[in-house]
Amino acid sequence: MTKLFKYLKPYIWSIIAVFFLTIIQVGVNLELPGYMARIIDEGIMENQTDIIFSVGFIMLSISLAGAVCIVLAGYLAARIATGFAMVVREKVFDKVHDFSLVEFNRFSTSSLITRSTNDIQQIQTIVFMMLRIMLVAPLTAAGAIFQAYRTAPSMTWIMGLAVFVIIGVVVLLWSIVMPKFKLLQKLIDRLNLVTRENLSGLRVIRAFNAEKYEEKKFNQANLDLVDLNLFLNRLLALIQPLMTLISSFAMIMVIWVGARLIGDGSFLVGDMIAFMQYLTLVLFGFMMMSMIFIMLPRAMVSGGRVADVLASEPAIKEPLKSCSFKPGAPAIEFRDVTFAYPEAEYPVLKNITFIAESGKTTALIGSTGSGKSTLLHLITRFYDVSFGHVLIEGVDVRQLKFTDLYGRLGYVPQKGVLFSGTIGSNIKYGAPQADDYRAHAAASVAQASEFIDKTKEGLEASIAQGGTNVSGGQKQRLSIARALVKKPDIFLFDDSFSALDFRTDVALRQALKTETAQATVLIVAQRINTVMNADKIIVLDKGKISGIGKHLDLLKNCAVYKEIALSQLSKEELYKY
Repeated sequence: MTKLFKYLKPYIWSIIAVFFLTIIQVGVNLELPGYMARIIDEGIMENQTDIIFSVGFIMLSISLAGAVCIVLAGYLAARIATGFAMVVREKVFDKVHDFSLVEFNRFSTSSLITRSTNDIQQIQTIVFMMLRIMLVAPLTAAGAIFQAYRTAPSMTWIMGLAVFVIIGVVVLLWSIVMPKFKLLQKLIDRLNLVTRENLSGLRVIRAFNAEKYEEKKFNQANLDLVDLNLFLNRLLALIQPLMTLISSFAMIMVIWVGARLIGDGSFLVGDMIAFMQYLTLVLFGFMMMSMIFIMLPRAMVSGGRVADVLASEPAIKEPLKSCSFKPGAPAIEFRDVTFAYPEAEYPVLKNITFIAESGKTTALIGSTGSGKSTLLHLITRFYDVSFGHVLIEGVDVRQLKFTDLYGRLGYVPQKGVLFSGTIGSNIKYGAPQADDYRAHAAASVAQASEFIDKTKEGLEASIAQGGTNVSGGQKQRLSIARALVKKPDIFLFDDSFSALDFRTDVALRQALKTETAQATVLIVAQRINTVMNADKIIVLDKGKISGIGKHLDLLKNCAVYKEIALSQLSKEELYKY
């Protein structure tokens, strides 16, 4: 957690101000018992009304000054804590944006959400408490012990005994709660994961009548969290009565010993009252510190989790400067590429070599798990190759800055992803400067105009979070339109036509052929109809290339392609092409 304190640097002057305001506040608290003793010994006992009023006025004045310091210190501490949390949250958000799929798989989305919200909230709370309580409590306790010793040295041992017992209780509770708080954050992650799965997979859950199973899974995660929270809250609930019990015993001992000393004439009533107030301040200081030390383990766990995210170096890094593209080089080239997922036993792609030329369409086809989508992920640098090279216009993608790389790519993922907003904002996502005419033209090519024109608002029609208010086919068409409006040099379609009916698929591919005539098109597909007209078809089988060529050539020379083709279309339909 201490690694995060560097983000407090912008607030250093505010922290110094809080420190000095706290010193004034503590000074006021320590002066009041002395004035109270004067009022009792010199005013009440001697029946001196003028002393009572004059000393009372001084007490009132310094109390007012102390109250102002408390308000100002609290205001500044709140600003520091919230500002610090905002900075840390921004740092985490920026860091997550730089993560590759490797880091996302390591942390999980639900855990990253918890770290960005709940964990940072815990850190914000402890920073505020440290600025207020961790400054006030030790200063108050130290000052009160000194003043108490000056007032009644013979009774200071009572204070020492009470403090020793309090420290023992705190150490015991610390040893119990520290491991439990680590488990608590993991259970919160688990509950977030189950909740997220239920909300995102609601349609599937209902389709398979699995509500009871999911309820049972959620209830288990919820009960685990509730049980641990109850245990911790019950444990923490013991602090207040234990501290009250210790302070009550200490007060009884002070009154008992003090009464004897007063009876002997060696102690004044006012001094005993002042000593009791100092004892209260000492016990209060240690009680507040004990609360901090009980809450600190959870904040430390949260701080460690946030620090882990910030300390994680992305597996995929961009160079400081891009290399220059080489005129005349192939648009995309794979040179003896081999790739294995992190910690995987075997590679997914082995010795892949091919060229995708500018102005032509290259299609990738193969059975499920053959590595088609993974191949596109290597171009976009979602992952980096294990061996070999992926080049764009003669430059290895690892030698390009992300802005230069993605500026040339128009990527349409396998699962259409839409953002909350409007149809227009989603289409213009990659080109915010595009006008409505350009957005309509892209939608027309993507065969999305049909359903856009049916809405009253047109491009201003709203899109819910995740695109839940449109169908799977409409999502894909809007995703394709988003890539088209960007006008990139290279289009990557990752099985982006799978949710379209055959009529829309044919119309879309015909329109795309004209729109992308000058660009390089790389298509991953399962349907033979989608790839039949490609200038080059690459057949993948178990991570290796088993054939490259055109449709009719592959029917004759590639057994894998022929098998896939015959499983979808008749011979007459295949050769009719």
